[in-house]
Order: sequence, then structure tokens, then C-alpha cells
Amino acid sequence: MTHRRRRAGWMTTGALTTAALVVLTGCSDGSATDSATARDDKPATEAPSATAGSSAATAGSSATAEGSSEGGETPEGAVEAWVAAVVKGDTKGACLLMGEAATGSSPARTGSEETCAEDSPQGKRIQQTVGQFMESFTPDPPPADPEVKATAPSDASAEKAVFPADRITIDGKTLEEVIVSNSTGVDSGQLDVKIGAGKLDGAWYVTDMDFNIG
Repeated sequence: MTHRRRRAGWMTTGALTTAALVVLTGCSDGSATDSATARDDKPATEAPSATAGSSAATAGSSATAEGSSEGGETPEGAVEAWVAAVVKGDTKGACLLMGEAATGSSPARTGSEETCAEDSPQGKRIQQTVGQFMESFTPDPPPADPEVKATAPSDASAEKAVFPADRITIDGKTLEEVIVSNSTGVDSGQLDVKIGAGKLDGAWYVTDMDFNIG
């Protein structure tokens, strides 16, 4: 059986925690899947679902990004810095590298000092999200200063790039290998994880993620 957890809009909701929980607990645990499904049934705070590369997750709109944050000069740099921040448990650093593409009349959004503050509502949600990903993304033994490398796919554009987990390495191990090693009941052949980066207001941010387990 295949379990899909696709989320966008994490600048607003601190999404993707559900996907991380599914990876950590494995597909064989029915109770974990049930609780994840229950979270998905809360429409009041969920942003519209979007796959990597869909119109809702495509970066580079003419709308000016809200907030003032760091971003990256290249998609590779943004993904590398974000993954490193997650592994180190640097919640604020990861938040400042996260963005959300413009949708309809809503402008693009990026992490800012205000929204990424630990005592802000969004900051608290991001702390939970980053904490879940830290468990899943951290090699054994945990590195104090992880060396992360990301290789852009051939179909990357000037505004959007999607990085499969096997094109991202942490201290020489692919992100796919690390996630599998930290998971229960998940084999490499069952896992399909992609991290999307988009160009927002002239800089690159991690904008979305696609988890497919089954």
C-alpha cells in the first residue's frame, strides 16, 4: 500500500510534520498512519496540497515576497544550507531558508526575523517541524558540522529546482540512505522524497517537499 503525504504552505502552517512522522514510524504501523490521517482531516489550518512543480508550488511569481530573510544564491546552496540547519537543530536558520510561492492574489512569503522568532506562532510550529526532520535527516553518529552537498537535476529551471533525496548527501551518505536508516519498516525502494527550491524575490528558498512512501 502506498502512503502519500504532500504539503505546501509551510510558512503559514509549519506543515510536513505528518510526513516526517510517517517516515519515522514506518508503513507497517497502522496506528501511526491513522493518527497522521486524522491530522490531515483538519482543514482549518491546512494549506492547499501541492506536488513539487505544481502551479501552487512554483516559485518566481512577479509578486514581491513578504518578509526579510536570508535565502540562497543558488538552489543547491539553499537546499544544502537548509538540510544542514535541520541536522544541527538550527530552527531559526532553517526557517529563514523556507519560503512559499505566490498563489493567486497572495504574494510569495519567506521566513523573516519576526516570523521565525521562537516565541512567534509560526516559529513554534517550525520548531516542531524541524525537530521531526532532524530525527529523520541526522546520520549516526550525529555530526556537529554536517557537510551537505546537493546536485541540481537536469530539468531544473531558472525559477524552480526539485532535488530527489538521492541527489543530496550528508557527510557522504545520501539523504535517502539516512532517512531509511532512521526509519522502521521502510526500505530504500519504498521511499521517494524530493525537496523543492524556488526563487522568490531574487533569492532561493526551500519551498516544498514531496514524500511518497509505499
